[in-house]
Formats: sequence, C-alpha cells, structure tokens
Amino acid sequence: MCLTLLISSCSRKKDRFLNRNWHTLNTKYNVLFNGEMALIEGHKEIEASYKDNYWKILPIERLGVKKAFSFDETPQSPNFERAEEKAIKAVQTHGMKIKGKEKNTQIDEAYILLGKARYFSGRFIPAIEAFNYVLFKYPGSSNINAAKIWRAKTNLRLENEAVVLKNLNSILSKNNISDENKVEAHATLAQAFINLEVSDSAIVHLKKAAEITKDDMFKGRLHFIRGQLYNKKGFLDSANSAFQKVIDLKRKLPRAYRVNAFLEQIKNFDYNQGNLSALSEFFKTLVEDRENRPYLDRIYNVMANHHLTLEKDSMAIVYYNKSLRTKSQDLYLNALNYHSIADLYFEASNYTLAGNYYDSTLTNYSKNTKPYRQVKKRLDNLQDVILYEGIARTNDSILNLLAMPKEALNSFFMDHIETLKEKEKEEKERDQEKRIQSQGTDLKTDLALLKNNKGGGFYFYQSTTVAYGRGEFSKLWGVRPLEDNWRWSVKKVLEMTEGTMPIQTLEFSMAETLTPMFFIDQLPKEPEAIDSIFKKRNFAYYQLGLIYKNKFKDYKRSKDKLEALLEQNPEERLILPAKYNLYKTYVLLDNALLANEIKQHIIQDYSGSLYAQILSNPSEALEDNSQTPQARYKGLFKAFERANYQEVIEGCEIEIIRYEGEAIVPKLELLKASAKGRLYGFSEYKASLSYIALNYPNSPEGKQAQDLTENLLETLEKSDFETLTSGNNFKTIFKFSNKETDAINALKTTLKEAILKEEVFGLSLSEDIYDINTTFVVIHGLKSMSGALGFAELLELEASDIVEKPYFAISSTNYQTLQVHKNLENYLKTIKN
Repeated sequence: MCLTLLISSCSRKKDRFLNRNWHTLNTKYNVLFNGEMALIEGHKEIEASYKDNYWKILPIERLGVKKAFSFDETPQSPNFERAEEKAIKAVQTHGMKIKGKEKNTQIDEAYILLGKARYFSGRFIPAIEAFNYVLFKYPGSSNINAAKIWRAKTNLRLENEAVVLKNLNSILSKNNISDENKVEAHATLAQAFINLEVSDSAIVHLKKAAEITKDDMFKGRLHFIRGQLYNKKGFLDSANSAFQKVIDLKRKLPRAYRVNAFLEQIKNFDYNQGNLSALSEFFKTLVEDRENRPYLDRIYNVMANHHLTLEKDSMAIVYYNKSLRTKSQDLYLNALNYHSIADLYFEASNYTLAGNYYDSTLTNYSKNTKPYRQVKKRLDNLQDVILYEGIARTNDSILNLLAMPKEALNSFFMDHIETLKEKEKEEKERDQEKRIQSQGTDLKTDLALLKNNKGGGFYFYQSTTVAYGRGEFSKLWGVRPLEDNWRWSVKKVLEMTEGTMPIQTLEFSMAETLTPMFFIDQLPKEPEAIDSIFKKRNFAYYQLGLIYKNKFKDYKRSKDKLEALLEQNPEERLILPAKYNLYKTYVLLDNALLANEIKQHIIQDYSGSLYAQILSNPSEALEDNSQTPQARYKGLFKAFERANYQEVIEGCEIEIIRYEGEAIVPKLELLKASAKGRLYGFSEYKASLSYIALNYPNSPEGKQAQDLTENLLETLEKSDFETLTSGNNFKTIFKFSNKETDAINALKTTLKEAILKEEVFGLSLSEDIYDINTTFVVIHGLKSMSGALGFAELLELEASDIVEKPYFAISSTNYQTLQVHKNLENYLKTIKN
C-alpha cells in the first residue's frame, strides 16, 4: 500500500496535492540545495582567485571574465558545471507542466540557478536566455525582481548600459522589492554609471547600496570605490571620509582594503597644513605592523612619493628600491618604481644610470601602452649617451694609466691588488658563514640517514646515502675530475693557456699571486693602438657634446664636453665643428663674451669654411628657416633624382650644420654619400659610408651604411674592365663638358630625330653625369661593340656639322665599372691598344 502511494506520488503528469508537494520538496531540499551549495563554492573560488587592481577604480563585483560574448556551453568551473547540472535536473525530473502551467513552485528557482551558473562561468548569452525564461513563463513568480536584476547584471557584462539603466530604475521605483534585491540593483546601477564615467550618479547608488547591505565585506568595498570616485573628481575630503568608513570596519573585511584605504588617505595628505611628524610616525607604524608585510611594496612606494614631494630625492630612491626589493608580483608597481628612479637620475643628468632604470621599466610595463611608448622613446634617445659615455670613460681610464710615470703605475696596481685581496677575503668569510649555517641541517640529514640504514648495509648499496655523500663532496671540494692529484686546484690554472683565463676569475682565485706587471703588460703599447683609443675618446666627447645640446637641452654638460675635447688636442676634423657647437652652446647659456670670442676666432682663422660663412652672414647662409627638416630632406632627394649631385652635396652640408645633433642628420649624411658616389666615384662613397657607420652606429642609417659596407662594396670594388666585346648590351657615348649645355641639347635633338628617321627601335637616350666637369650623352640598346661604333659613324655622315664631339662604345657592364670608379682614362687607353 505504502509502496503504491510512493510510486503514484512520483508522477509529474498528475495534478495532485501529494504529487505537487513531493516534487517541490525534492526540488528545494535535494536538487536545488546541492546546486546552490556548488554555486556558493564556485563563487568562493572566484573571490579567492580574483586579484584587485588598486591602480584603477575597483569593479563592484569581483568577477574576472576573459570572454564577454561567449556561446560556449562548457562552464569554466566544476562547481558551476555541477550547479548547472542540478538546475537542469530539477527542471527535467521535477517539472510538472500540466495544461501549460507549471505546478512545481521551485522551477523558477531552478532557472535562476541555471542563469547564475552560466553568468559566473562567463557565458552571458545563455545566462540571459535562462533569466528571460523566468520573466516570460513565470510572470507571477516571487523571484521576478531577482530575475530582472540578474538579467540587468548580465546585460551590463554585455556592455548594454542603456538597457540596464532603464530596467533597474523601473524596478527601484516599485515598493515590492526586498533589501537584498535593492542592494543588487543599486550596485549594478553604480557599475553602469562608472562604465559610462558618470561619477556623481555612481556615488549616489554606491552610498544607497552600502546603507542597505548587511555584508560588511561588500559594504567596505562599496565605500572604497566611492572614495576612489571622489579622488577622481578631486573631492579629497569626501574621499578621505569614504576611506575612513573602510578603515572603521577593522577586521570585518580583508586587510588589503584597510591598508589601501590608509595609503589613499596618505596620498591626499595636505603638505601645507598637515602634521608631517605625525605622518612620519604613522609610516613607521604601518611598516612595523607584521600584518602589513604582504603590502610593504605599496607602502614603501607611497613613502618614496612622500619623500619626493618633500624634495628629498635620495630618500625617495632609497624607498623606491625598498619597494623593489620586496619582489612584488605587481608589475605595474615595479614599473612605477623603476620609472620614478630613472626620472630622478635623468633630471640629475646621470643619463647612463637613468638608461639602466628605463630599461628595467620597459620589462614591467605592458607593451602597446602609452607609458611603454614614452619610456621607449626616451630610452632610444639615451642609447647614444650610454654608448659614448662608456667609450669616453673606458678610454679616459686607459689614457690616464698610459700617462702615469712607472713608479705611480706600480703604486696604482699595488693598491688595486690589495683591494682584490680584501674582496677575496670577504668572499671566503661569507662562504665559511654559509658552511657553518648549513651544518645544523647536515647533522639532521646524517641522523636521518643513519636511522634509515637499519639493515647496516654497505655504504655504496644505499642509493640515498651515496647521493648525500656526492652532494657533501661537491660542497666541500667543488666539481673535480676523476684523476690523480684531484685535490690540487691550482693545477687547472697552470694547465690553461696564456691569455685564456678571465680577469674576474683571477681576481678571486689568484689575488695572492698577482703582480703590477701582470696588469701593466695588458696596457696597449703600439702607437697605432694608442692613437685609435685617443681618437675614439675624442669622437665620443664630440658626440656627447652634440647629444647633450640638441637632444636633452643640457647646455652646461654640453659645454663641459666640448671644452674638454678642445683641451685634449683632437684631430683636425673635430676642431672646427666642436668650436662652432661650443659657440652655439655659449649663446644658449647667455654667455655673450665667450660666444663672441669664439665666433671671431672661427671667422678669422677658418675664413674659407662654411661655418665662417654662416657666422658672418647667417641670414644669407641659412636663409628660409621656415621649412621642417623632413621637407628640406625631401627637396634635396628630388634634386638627387634629377642628377643635380653637386646641389645635393652642398645642400646637405648646410642642413647638417643647421640640424647638427638631430635625427635627420644621418639621413642627410647618407644622401650626401650617395651623391658623392655618383659624382666622385667608389673611393668617396666607401669613405662616406665608413664615416656614417662609425659616427652614427645606433641610427637606422648607420646600420644601413654598415650593411652596405659589408655586402655591397665588395661587389663594386673591382675596377678592372671585362673583355671589350663581351656581352649583348652596348652603348654609344658622346663626351661633353658640363658647361656645354647648348651643344648637349643640340646633339640630343639630332639623336632623337635620327632614331625616328632610321626607324631604329629598341634604342633610348639619356644624359648622364660622369663627374663634376664631364657629362655623357648616352645611346642605350645597341647589340654589339661594332654596332655601337657603326651607329655613331652613321650619325657623323648625316650630321657632321653637329656631331663633332669625341665618342666611344662600351658594354653595359664596363659602363657600370666606369661610372663607379671614374676611370675613363684607363678605358680609353684600353680601347686604343
């Protein structure tokens, strides 16, 4: 009887009191209960794994979603998968849809659970489907408001803020809404206004949600976000009040909120009226509190900024470094620390150290962000400074050592050897301390091994014991080969060939055996090597003078470098440019006396130079200063395409002086090199490329010049002509002086008419510059040497009064060699023989 009653009550097709209640209770206390427990566990997992980014306005809901528009039906968490399975099971096994009506009052709860599981899984489109089902199929449900709010939350994730505002304002205008739903609605509206950057409305809804909610952790988060929004608007007092509400919750919320609320209040400190001594004491309290250790990275950063505000730069650097030494996982914080230190060194004109810190900054900033691009640009500008400062420092040291008397040199290296001995001693003491500290651990290990070796087996039969012994041997003796006299460590040194041991190894293993002569013998002795060091040092000083003046506007440092260069008896090619740039630096420093003195010196002693012309008649020499560097370069390049090579060379020289030290200069140098190559030949081109590669090694043009030197010049270097008659492409060439413009034009007209008259197809005509004095009129497309000469003879018969100039025939290959090496005389001698 009971069994029959139980079986009949399981039916979902009969609308009876027993059936309805049996399925409703099973749904609520079995299936949905387990599903809701799984949902809660999954939500806890999300909360635990989520990391707040306090550098931005915190989101109200701690939910990290990678894909907003996902149709994937696979939940991300096993707990959410279980919750979804339970919701579906509730509908499929306990749903009682009879005559179009659902008789199980818990089915709407099942659909809401289904929507929540999908929402927290980041599958928002399927989640909206679940919430919509409740709204359309169960309009009289007691959960209708919850379904509307959760649908609004899902729309917010889909960036449909306008829909969210409309729907939630409608819900809040009604009276039949629970406090829990009010909190959710106000919080969702606040997030929508934050997304739309309407801070005032967001603050209103945050405050209302915080007043209603009973969840202290959520209340603290809402107050914190409100403080952030007040800070963004510049209402510091209101922000501090909101952060104080977070602090007053004490241990009712995680420590991270309180610490960051304290730090936000410190950032808002009034340095004009605030109590600095009280602030210093508060910093001390924050640092000494053991519970704040996980947050020392941010605390030290705020302390550094505090010292920076007080203009205590050295203390700021100390605390930025302390923040870095906490090994924070916050990459943005690390980037800010490195960036701040780099900026301080940059402002102090310590560009080499600044460059090192900017380099570390880049490794922590995210690529394709504005801060990354700004730092990258500044670091690129510093590369040349770092390069040339390194060259100058190293070569100065070598030249100073070479200038010392023998006795002073011996004394210097004796002191250096003593320093190495001290370092070696300190290193040994540190190793000894480590060995002593490890003895306690070793003793425990020994006892454990003895305990494990109960059977008393032979030592080498115990694999664990053997491994331990091998480790102890390595710690004591290091890695030693299996050979006789293995304890003689010095034997390895003696076996090395001379010159192969690194100096760093010598410093710490053989300091006792070093003598001053060991170091003295490593100094350069040959005049060529010393001269090379001297020239590189001088050029580094010159480049630094230009870089400091033009790139960093550090005129004092530029002046120091250029003055130092001129005192070092530099090579002739650097003297005049250095003096001219020193003159410009004096002008920028408002030192009229020294500027006028060096100006007169350049005009009198270098009267024929372009620099003297510029200083004598600046308006005439550097006229039309309205164009940009790029526009001037474009104009010169067009002149190059028209084969006006001399105009290009002269124009580039003027523009190089005008824009000396700027990024356009290497481009101008490369254009000038190409024009020189076309006008003066291979030797000039090679020398110009070498100059660019040496002087602008970090620029794209410098790298291009180096590539051309290594790859192209080798193929062009051959100056010998091939067999005169080899090939199937020849030219007839008429030689003119550059001044014979009328004769050149007359011949070109005659040749054009002759080509048309004789119906000779496949031929073309050009006017080529050979050198500064000579121009060629060239007929292209002839098939043989004799054909090229025959065509000229034919023209001579028909137009003897015009074709009076000397001419010759040449193959295309030999013509390229002729133009590259400018060896016309050699070719003419070759065809005569």
